[in-house]
Amino acid sequence: MSIHKLAAVLGRFLWLVFFAQATAGFFVDLPYNYWVGWLPALAAIGLQLLPGRKAREQIANDPPAPVEVAAPVTGRWSALNSPADKVPSHGTHGLAQTYAIDITAEGDESGKHARPGFSWFWPVARRNRAYPAFGAPLLAVADATVVHAEDGQRDHLSRTSLFGLLYFFFVEGVVRSAAPPRRVIGNHVVLDLGDGVHALYAHVRRGSLTVRVGDRVSVGQAVGQCGNSGNSTEPHVHFQLMDGPDADTARGVPFRWRGLGVPANGEVFTAEAKTRADARADAQAPAAPGASATVSKSLTQ
Repeated sequence: MSIHKLAAVLGRFLWLVFFAQATAGFFVDLPYNYWVGWLPALAAIGLQLLPGRKAREQIANDPPAPVEVAAPVTGRWSALNSPADKVPSHGTHGLAQTYAIDITAEGDESGKHARPGFSWFWPVARRNRAYPAFGAPLLAVADATVVHAEDGQRDHLSRTSLFGLLYFFFVEGVVRSAAPPRRVIGNHVVLDLGDGVHALYAHVRRGSLTVRVGDRVSVGQAVGQCGNSGNSTEPHVHFQLMDGPDADTARGVPFRWRGLGVPANGEVFTAEAKTRADARADAQAPAAPGASATVSKSLTQ
């Protein structure tokens, strides 16, 4: 076990100790002062801050070049938590999310099957089929090898009301953050793109993966469907590149989607449907200015 992995596991264990003694304190008198109970939480926070410090130093001193890949979806989508607006895009470098992006389907321009908006009180939650993103195909962004695939976790109801968000942030999110990463990431698949670059698709729909570990996939090939598993408020695609197969120990890698760049927060974009032959031809074209030409070349091999 690497030092990074050990630190991540130790951090989660310390959170469990903190919550356990906090719960026990409601029922029995603990044999130590109140402030001592906070030591596991403080130590866990310290362990979580260490990877962030290293990531910030790398960004400041030697920022990595973006890797150009195909878009992981087709159709009309909008961006949330985009690295085009801030880095780290999700407010943390943890789980290699430095340059991650969330996208959700918006339906067609006529408004048919549009994405439901936020509701203050009612409905408290919605079924996943109310969202056009749910069940949308997830496409391989490059020729790659599957190095991780799991889709056994359930797709829960949305958390897009006031009560839903309160539950999400103060109950569900806290519990999931103290659990192994798969409870945050949900069902997911990781592709090895070559040259040390890996693509992670999170919150995948339960039972939708069409690939297994060791499978070779080609750019544009469907690997699964968009879902709402893990730490998610509604069906959406969480996509990120990273420098290793394990999000617990990897560092984030910036990306550019071929023909789209990096959509900004709130930006609605349309990813055109292409045949796998056309997608391969696009992948073999010269890398866009500012993208990593070395890695882009390797993705077509």
